[in-house]
Amino acid sequence: MAPHTATIAGRPVGPDHPPFVIAEVSGNHSGSLDRALAIVDAAAEAGADAVKFQTYTADTITIDADNPAFRVSDEHGLWGGRTLYDLYTEAHTPWEWHADLFARARSHGLIPFSSPFDPTAVDLLESLEAPVYKIASLEVGDTGLLRTVAATGKPVILSNGATSMLEVTQAIHTLRAAGARDIVLLSCVSSYPADPREANVRSIPTLRDALDVQVGFSDHTPGIGASLAAVAHGATVVEKHLTLSRADGGVDAAFSLEPAEFALLTQESRRAWEALGDATPRLTAGEAESRRLRRSLWVVADVVAGDVVGPENVRSIRPAGGLAPIDWDAVVGRTFRQDARRGTPLTWDLV
Repeated sequence: MAPHTATIAGRPVGPDHPPFVIAEVSGNHSGSLDRALAIVDAAAEAGADAVKFQTYTADTITIDADNPAFRVSDEHGLWGGRTLYDLYTEAHTPWEWHADLFARARSHGLIPFSSPFDPTAVDLLESLEAPVYKIASLEVGDTGLLRTVAATGKPVILSNGATSMLEVTQAIHTLRAAGARDIVLLSCVSSYPADPREANVRSIPTLRDALDVQVGFSDHTPGIGASLAAVAHGATVVEKHLTLSRADGGVDAAFSLEPAEFALLTQESRRAWEALGDATPRLTAGEAESRRLRRSLWVVADVVAGDVVGPENVRSIRPAGGLAPIDWDAVVGRTFRQDARRGTPLTWDLV
């Protein structure tokens, strides 16, 4: 049985509805509120349904420590060698910005929400009437945070990056036990940027059926191809980072889309959803004219009664209207019963 359709701020999320497209701002504001607001504006212009932020400070997500455990691996392509505290200090969205960002999003008709990383962040987001919460991949195992979010009664989206099937199953069980009803899981590869070959979008139906939740795709790969493939495999939500310009830099710029690219993502993901149809091959209403133009047997030279049907006077050509080409073997060699002019469809009463 298919999972029930989720509802986010009045917007249905499920296979019978266009993909719910989320623009992720994260650290692409580069420390500028004006830039963050401009990204919200760009998300609206690009056709996103929602815009997502991250609500933490360096002190609520980690500690200021400089031993190897608190450093990103030197092999990491974007953040190698940086301490977690330094990285999160640069990437965080100041709490005092949230009200302005939520208001700007709502002025465009966007759904604003965020990923909280501790209970104080949930308190802030509740004060702003956030309609939905996102649990980041690396917080899936934080049962205290899961219970705090679930207790709000709001829908919950969670990503499964760097998470085993057992861990994500336990997280969904924790959320449900604590009161969460509308849960959406985002299939995700928690690497930045992610290799499309690791996206594994074929797992989306498996996750949906095994966990009885709507499943979407949080895309950290370059471009939009993986997101479109995810929609083709049943993703009902698409989340992608948005920046004003990758050339401007920023902690997440390398795997973010620029506004024109994001507009293409929203357009093509919805087009991909429209193209899904169902599993039953059938003629469509849009094919009526093409059907009329299919080949059939026509008289292609003037004939008189008694002439023999042959390739010199009857051919399989476009459009339809005459006998089907499959009937050729049954009519060749017969004689015409009456005169017929060139351009007459061949019918049984003529031979």
